[in-house]
Amino acid sequence: RRGEMAKSTQLIHNDVFRAFATYAAIVLLKMMLMSLVTAYFRITRKAFVNPEDTASFGKGESAKKYLRTDPDVERARRGHLNDLENIVPFVGIGLLYALSGPELSTALLHFRIFTGARILHTFAYLIPLPQPGRGLSWAVGYAVTFSMAYSVLKAAWLL
Repeated sequence: RRGEMAKSTQLIHNDVFRAFATYAAIVLLKMMLMSLVTAYFRITRKAFVNPEDTASFGKGESAKKYLRTDPDVERARRGHLNDLENIVPFVGIGLLYALSGPELSTALLHFRIFTGARILHTFAYLIPLPQPGRGLSWAVGYAVTFSMAYSVLKAAWLL
């Protein structure tokens, strides 16, 4: 049934949509976990950006020393921000792609490569792995999203 648009009432029975939902949920959960990683580093490194967050560690001048930046916190935060910049477009474009009627095998390839690239990117950010590992994993994920966008535009071109 190549090229057939999915009907909204049949989405749960559409294998491509189910695959998209699975991999979108995986990368969204991974992105959510990054906020917990950032919070973990903030608490264990006692590095906060808001004065009210230091209340557990003292009051007044004694708490001010916890208003600071920490390299581990900043690394986790940058990884989380990078997820926001890449996973959100994947979810939007991936939904349009899943609804555009691609072959299941091609869609799975897109979804799996993106998911693997984002997981590798997270490890490369947090460990940290030497470059170009992080850069390549970002580029692979970006290329997958671009490939899906191209497929959507090609399938739905109405201009």
